Amino acid sequence: MQRILEPGEIEALDHNAIPRIRLPERASVFGNRAQRLKQLAAGNAIGEYLSLMAVLAGAQQLALDKLAGEPNDHARDQARINLANTHLMPLILATDQVRSPHWQVVLEQLLGHVAIAGGVPLAVTQLIARIRQSSANQRDSQAEAILHGNNEIVDPATAPFYAAALQVVCCDLVTRFSERDVPLLDAPGLCPCCGSLPVASVVRMDGQSQGHRYLQCSMCAAEWHMVRIKCSHCDSTKGIAYQVIEDGPAAIKAETCDECHSWLKIFYQEKDPYIEPLADDLASIALDLLMGETAYARRRGNPLLWQSMED
Repeated sequence: MQRILEPGEIEALDHNAIPRIRLPERASVFGNRAQRLKQLAAGNAIGEYLSLMAVLAGAQQLALDKLAGEPNDHARDQARINLANTHLMPLILATDQVRSPHWQVVLEQLLGHVAIAGGVPLAVTQLIARIRQSSANQRDSQAEAILHGNNEIVDPATAPFYAAALQVVCCDLVTRFSERDVPLLDAPGLCPCCGSLPVASVVRMDGQSQGHRYLQCSMCAAEWHMVRIKCSHCDSTKGIAYQVIEDGPAAIKAETCDECHSWLKIFYQEKDPYIEPLADDLASIALDLLMGETAYARRRGNPLLWQSMED
């Protein structure tokens, strides 16, 4: 039986033996997510919504593929690397991407793809039309609100489309770097690639990552190592517990922290080899509903299903 290493033991290991960063696979990150969403839709209480998000994820992959033709600016990238490593800050900031020349182009590509997909409900078609009728400034305002968690401004119905476009732009930028470019951060609960909060954590079972926990970024899909039995929000190792749905899937738990009263889902790849954290998080909304009845707060909702974020 494999023993879970304590935080001190992890820190004493050769860090080269454990991949600190797992960058998303550019050629398949959203395609794999789309496939997983399709798989999870069958028999799920929100199966129709998961199927719609599968179409959106497929559109994200096509949009990311189109951005592959954009040339790298090596001088700019090196400047980012130097700045990030000097000041222990993320390589890019997701919150800056509203100023990207690409994000609204990507949004239009996503809307166009979903609009012509078969079986899209009339309400979704009308929603897409509403987004398309909005001005560039209105779109920027929505994107800013989503990135900064300004819930009073965010339109929850349209938010998944905006978030999906921003995810593509963030993933495009992040995958132009290598793992060795990514800095260590003073705030281990933030994505070292784009500064976003994690959507969930996953205990991987492949290669050098086997048995180790990674947090997956809610925006760029990068993963970074964090020791197990440790709060990703306040960094505490005290008061960590795990909540499960009775007779529910063995591959998912809610990790709670009694120090800051936050919680985050954790998935176990050994229990389900096909886990894709963001997709599986979206499909396990029943656990969110149950945790909503507790004193614990989720610090980051799933970008593809807008939820309030607690301060």
